[in-house]
Amino acid sequence: MTKRTKQIPSLRLHPSSGRGFVELNGKRKYLGRYDDPETRLKYDRAVSEWMLNNRRPTVDVNQITVTELIDRFWLHADAYYRKPDRSPTSQISCYKLALKPLKRMYGTVRAVEFGPLALKAIRQAQLEKGVSRGVLNKIVSLIRSVFRWGASEELIPGTVITALGTLAPLRAGRSEARETDPILPVPEAHVDAVKPFVSSQVWSLIQLQLLTGARAGELVKLRLIDLDMSEKVWQAELKDHKTAYRGRKRIIYFGPQAQSIIQKFIPDRAVDTYLFSPREAHAERRSKDAKSHRRPGQAQTPRKTKRVMGDCYTTCTYRQAIRRGCEAASVDIWTPHRLRHSAGTSLRKQFGVEMAQIMLGHSKADVTQLYAERDEAKAVDVAAKIG
Repeated sequence: MTKRTKQIPSLRLHPSSGRGFVELNGKRKYLGRYDDPETRLKYDRAVSEWMLNNRRPTVDVNQITVTELIDRFWLHADAYYRKPDRSPTSQISCYKLALKPLKRMYGTVRAVEFGPLALKAIRQAQLEKGVSRGVLNKIVSLIRSVFRWGASEELIPGTVITALGTLAPLRAGRSEARETDPILPVPEAHVDAVKPFVSSQVWSLIQLQLLTGARAGELVKLRLIDLDMSEKVWQAELKDHKTAYRGRKRIIYFGPQAQSIIQKFIPDRAVDTYLFSPREAHAERRSKDAKSHRRPGQAQTPRKTKRVMGDCYTTCTYRQAIRRGCEAASVDIWTPHRLRHSAGTSLRKQFGVEMAQIMLGHSKADVTQLYAERDEAKAVDVAAKIG
């Protein structure tokens, strides 16, 4: 059975008047005399714009509401903010946070009437809820981006986004907004304290973050096939990473110490399976040699949820495992992101800011390819020295 495709509305003739028209969403649009070449051009433009608008009718830029603008933006965002594996990026969650108060407070208002004072009112309402200054500025920026998209799609006049751009961001020390504490490296003692309370997989991820400065999301999905082990320093060039959509290259370098950690997970493993598996961690906890092994005949504990254990850790499950380890060790709770700060601090002290940026994957967009190649050679040397 063949899949049916949506037909493109054709240019039709109105017999009594001799005019050509096209019917879009049940409404006729007359374009001029049927035999006039200009009518064909008008038809092509009308159908092209209709299809670019997801086969929706065009709207009066002065009548579309904020809710209608948000609904149309979501069709774009749901397709655009995707990783190479087509899973949604974290930007989707950020937009949900920003657009919820916008829709609640101004959903029925015409988008053309939404201005800087309305945007400021949303910001103030979130400020009174205790939202930090950085998040408030992010919310304002995301709301503006929705209206900017609307202007680019000719759903609203461009003057709206021009006016919204006049609202200045909140500055540190010059607003009532709450300031957040800076993200600091994790004390070494607090890292060591969780070792007895986490699985070998989680502990290995912790050590690899400290040695490589990689993001948690870059390590949890690491597979044997991703590693180039042909040189003294192993490399993993990632296809799915934070700045892949900008065309940037991301390479993680593994020196001798990092290699010794990975080698423990290589034997008897298929090249396309994940190195750090929560399933294997669960099996280790239930093994006869584990301290938490159940007594013979002990009844199974009923499952509290219907969640299924995945093939690899996610950033959330990895972070939760560390949280539980901190609670068991009675130390202040820290996150995987702080391990990256620990690695960055160490790299900066030993090798300077430039190499810290390269090892952490913080290269700027305007860095030339010549400098990138030179820096990658330096990064290999650094990884060999630090292990």
